[in-house]
Amino acid sequence: MSKANLLDRRQVVSTLLADRKDALVVAGLGAATYDLAAAGDHARNLSLWGAMGGAVMMGLGLALAQPELPVVVVTGDGEMLMGIGSLATVALQKPKNLSILVLDNEAYGETGGQVSHTSAAADLVGVARACGIENSKAISTLSEIEFFAKAMQDVSSGPRFANVKIDAANLDRVLSSRDGVFVLTRLRGALGYAPI
Repeated sequence: MSKANLLDRRQVVSTLLADRKDALVVAGLGAATYDLAAAGDHARNLSLWGAMGGAVMMGLGLALAQPELPVVVVTGDGEMLMGIGSLATVALQKPKNLSILVLDNEAYGETGGQVSHTSAAADLVGVARACGIENSKAISTLSEIEFFAKAMQDVSSGPRFANVKIDAANLDRVLSSRDGVFVLTRLRGALGYAPI
């Protein structure tokens, strides 16, 4: 894909979540967290400020614990490469309510923009399929993002995986709360659980 045809990361995330309904959204380390915050604060957001490579496993845990709710993981290519084994676990567990969207700018944005493996040989869609996630695809248009957003609401047809090539723009950081107790308490409250 030519660099001119790459999608704007913030537009991708805001389009994905425009009609999120009751979806729980886990954002991976770094830019995915900033993109989620830029799309609007929400009690059902769970942003990971650390734990690189852990977003998909966190999403899997939520999906298994809340099978009636859509669970969406938004993460980057660098984090997905680090946590690539999680795709095999997702395929084994087969959570029907889990959707994974990788924002692939072919770079490690949080550590200086070094080129990632997805710029050359690593095909994340191929890896997801090889792990056993049959519903895996590359996305290159906003209309495909809109279709994915509708599909993620279906809690009976997952898991699904999509990789979307985005531009490598270094955007302003939009920060959500970094207070883990607040985020957890708010999320539990949104799910109807008493505070801990």
